[in-house]
Amino acid sequence: MTVRRALSTLLVAAVAVLVGAATPAGAADTGMLRLAHLSPDTPSVDVYVDSVSTPDTGIVLTGVGYGTVSGYQSVPAGTYTVSMRSAGAPATSAPVLSTTVTVDPGTAFTVAGVGTFAQLGLTVLDDDLTPPSAGQARARVVNASQTLTPAAVTLADGPTLSPDLAFPDLTDYVSIPGGPTTLQVSGGSGSPTDLPVDLAGGSSYTVLLLDGDSGVQVQTVLDAASPGVVPTGGVEAGGGGAAGSSPLPLALGAVAVLALLGSVLATGRRLPRRGRAPRHAAH
Repeated sequence: MTVRRALSTLLVAAVAVLVGAATPAGAADTGMLRLAHLSPDTPSVDVYVDSVSTPDTGIVLTGVGYGTVSGYQSVPAGTYTVSMRSAGAPATSAPVLSTTVTVDPGTAFTVAGVGTFAQLGLTVLDDDLTPPSAGQARARVVNASQTLTPAAVTLADGPTLSPDLAFPDLTDYVSIPGGPTTLQVSGGSGSPTDLPVDLAGGSSYTVLLLDGDSGVQVQTVLDAASPGVVPTGGVEAGGGGAAGSSPLPLALGAVAVLALLGSVLATGRRLPRRGRAPRHAAH
């Protein structure tokens, strides 16, 4: 009876601690991370994101092709290794590229494969998710077009974003009136091109210049929308929970484990050894 009372006391205390840890304050301990393939002549790749503190536990995105930008993943603050392998290559094979990124609480980053295949590299872009002023939009431009370098990039009836944006560089964010506008791009061997874009007020965007079958194309990627909405992806991360999900299921699961532990202690059985947590593939 004494053992059972002690276990009951421990269980109640654990519930209180875990439920307390499951409050929205836990969001302050997370950051945002997304991935992009911006190399025009590089085939599709599989991208692995692994937590340095918990190796072999993380995110896998398969068959990522040129021009693809994933949704943001909410991840615990910490350091992550991002690796690229040829699509379909074994997870145990040596990566073609890898880099590390440290995600601090409240920060957001895009890890992008950039450059030509012969000079392929991974770069970490610091994303600004701060809402713009009322009626304004915020945008930056990434030149992911190998055929257009350097490029003069101007907004119609607006500022020049860059007079000589080289491949694969990017501009700083600028604030502009929200709504439909035209991105005027010239340079390289092609003639000047007008590329229509729609940048909604209250939102922030990354605008990609891409090589297409019929010339340079523009693709707008939403970074954040008013009021503070960040587009997220559906892959799983960490120890098996969906990225960005509430920690409450984790707390309830831990309570169940404690209850099981109490039962095991009471009956004198041993728990089986737990294996390493697996990586999780994108849905």
